[in-house]
Amino acid sequence: MKELTTYYTKKNILFKNISLIEPKVLGSRKKIEIYTATDIKSSYWAIFKVDSKSRFIRKNAQELLELYEKLKEYKDHNFKYKELVITSPICSKAKTFLQENDWRVRVDFM
Repeated sequence: MKELTTYYTKKNILFKNISLIEPKVLGSRKKIEIYTATDIKSSYWAIFKVDSKSRFIRKNAQELLELYEKLKEYKDHNFKYKELVITSPICSKAKTFLQENDWRVRVDFM
């Protein structure tokens, strides 16, 4: 979590509150880190951190949207910002699909 906060601090985004949600709570077995955060302007963020060796493809993007819907139901809140923070390569179709659904994709993590 510390590396996530320092990453966003470099982007001039400060969070008041960050909490980690286990994927098991949402009924997922994926190796993904899910964070919910509130910034200093009281905007709510849903941050999904993916660290894998293989390419992130369109199928993974669809699964990510389904996981986000479960997170909305679990937290009973609609988030203003949805972000995917990823270290592995991402397919261009998956990236455009997420951006069309109002997601921010950050590939330059660490």
